[in-house]
Amino acid sequence: MRYVDLTHPWGLHTPPFFGNEGPSITYVRRFPVNHCVGMRIETSTHTGTHMDAPMHFVPNGGDMASIPLDRLIGEGVIVDVSNDVREWDEIKPEHLTKHIEIREGDIVLYYTGWDRYYYNRETRDEERYMCRHPGGGRDLAQWIVDMKLRWTGVDAASADHPMNTFIRDRRPDLAREFERRVGRRVEDVYPPEELDIMHRLPFAHRIVHVENLGGDVAQVLNRRCLIGAFPWKFEGGDASICRVVAFLEE
Repeated sequence: MRYVDLTHPWGLHTPPFFGNEGPSITYVRRFPVNHCVGMRIETSTHTGTHMDAPMHFVPNGGDMASIPLDRLIGEGVIVDVSNDVREWDEIKPEHLTKHIEIREGDIVLYYTGWDRYYYNRETRDEERYMCRHPGGGRDLAQWIVDMKLRWTGVDAASADHPMNTFIRDRRPDLAREFERRVGRRVEDVYPPEELDIMHRLPFAHRIVHVENLGGDVAQVLNRRCLIGAFPWKFEGGDASICRVVAFLEE
């Protein structure tokens, strides 16, 4: 058995999701004084490789502790769509299904190549990573529900298209650029009632996702294998920093 880490390292410089505060890490014990080391961490739960819980977008949705272990670990696929989608493209189900067989109840991770812009990569570009990645819309969200997937994951800051999040309001300059590119108003492409559809629709069916996949994900593309995510058993938690691992039979 070979273990492949699909997780970005986490630390002081890990960027939070757009608009959130970054991590704060403080030593509360030092070895010369206390004969041990201790730290205090303050962070958004949506920092680094993390899993969202249903309650993040669904009123009365379950918390992280409500996600059973047998749902976090299971058979699935890691699909490479990096040659099919570019900046601000919408990811469609056919982008995934044309590369590998996807079965009902699978875990599905999809690789856009956007991890190359993450802060710890040589080609890092935080604005491009956060605000210009490809993302899913209504078609992908509905397909996830129809397929009854266990959970999904993506190597981008959000499963949703950036222009279908509040980024379009916080960065009207980017919204105008997007409109010039597609020749339509952003509200016509992504109506307000569809905002954050990749979170709202699957989460209402208790199908959650991991964002900011990384690590060695590019080494295991278009493979079927055992996949596991290991978040905190966080009571009342809307999300959790987590480790994601692919288990490969040699």
